[in-house]
Amino acid sequence: MLYHLFEWLKDQGYKFAGSELFRFISFRVMLAVLLSLFITAFYGKKLIRFLQKKQLGETVRDLGLAGEQVKKGTPTMGGIVIILAIIIPTILFARLTSVYIILMLVATIWLGIIGFIDDYLKLRAKKIAQQQGVKYVKGDKDGLAGWFKILGQVGLGITIGAVLYFNSNVKIWREYQGNPKGGDVIERVVNGKTKYFVETKDPITTIPFVKSHEFNYTKLLPESLRDYSWLLYIGVVIFIITAVSNGANITDGLDGLATGTSALIGVCLGIFAYASGNFFFADYLNIMYIPGLDELSIFIASMIGACIGFLWYNSYPAQVFMGDTGSLTLGGIIASLAIIVHKELLIPIFCGVFLVELVSVMMQVSYFKYTKKKFGVGKRIFLMSPLHHHFQKKGYHEAKIVTRFWIVTILCVVLSIVTLKLR
Repeated sequence: MLYHLFEWLKDQGYKFAGSELFRFISFRVMLAVLLSLFITAFYGKKLIRFLQKKQLGETVRDLGLAGEQVKKGTPTMGGIVIILAIIIPTILFARLTSVYIILMLVATIWLGIIGFIDDYLKLRAKKIAQQQGVKYVKGDKDGLAGWFKILGQVGLGITIGAVLYFNSNVKIWREYQGNPKGGDVIERVVNGKTKYFVETKDPITTIPFVKSHEFNYTKLLPESLRDYSWLLYIGVVIFIITAVSNGANITDGLDGLATGTSALIGVCLGIFAYASGNFFFADYLNIMYIPGLDELSIFIASMIGACIGFLWYNSYPAQVFMGDTGSLTLGGIIASLAIIVHKELLIPIFCGVFLVELVSVMMQVSYFKYTKKKFGVGKRIFLMSPLHHHFQKKGYHEAKIVTRFWIVTILCVVLSIVTLKLR
């Protein structure tokens, strides 16, 4: 908004001291981080007081975990302030005509609404039980039905996949070897050498650790079906968004775990977005250049600032939980960003913690059902799932588990960034 305001004033012949700074993405990125930090740090306390006043506290099931009863009554739905701290700086400092910014704002609001409704229904079930004088036992069916959440994630996947595939503003520059004649060719002089580029809308992704590191999804289909490659691409997008958002939701089980992990992943995605959106960085690193993608750095900076600011209250011992309002949203944001920057095949690396947490639940449930059906008694692989609860059962302190998961995420993020050159 401010970017467009200063541009309009400039066109009208007005100039203000410092207004030219808004032309630089690096300056707007710093402003976005600072403002999102301020919103979460300042208004986070106000939100905690409001939630306490309304008695919107977490209900804890007795799972036999150390310190779990201390969390009882801790305000939840803190993800509201994270969403506001992402949206407000983005609207103020980003170029709102960017298709990528619009897409990410839609994704944030979309999943934020789904998570909010889920949290609200759970808290409503608790209040009804209290009014009726019945002992409330937290259950998985108190919130939104599982199929409804999946439906929402599928809807978002269809929206993002369709826009990236069909929107005319979404393009990739690919270097053309040789000296082309005619056609829609872009000529650029790089370090004194003339290079030629062509714009493409093919559904391409990056393959890590491979020299010829680009892969076209259409190659997965026989030639007779390649006109329908958009169906395959949208299907891939739906799967990724559903998996990562649920992975983040499952990871949000210890104080600061999902918040800190999301901030670190955001740093990784911010580097990818800025590098791919800057022609000279993209050429130097020999990665795909995506015009206009660097504007996405402002949105990512807002997300990082929001997560770090929220950690002020969410770190051990937590004064507030983000709830599904925050965890589903952050997971969906990370998945959407990875798809937009064409680094979705790196998700198992930089989202390693989310992946392990999600897989641990799937393994535990599948093995339990299998052994119960075969032997009549269900057996477990882990002491408890998700994986962070397994380590709690082994006697590790919550803060130690969270810190070590952060360290693992840092290693995964560094490895992902290294793939820009390690091929």
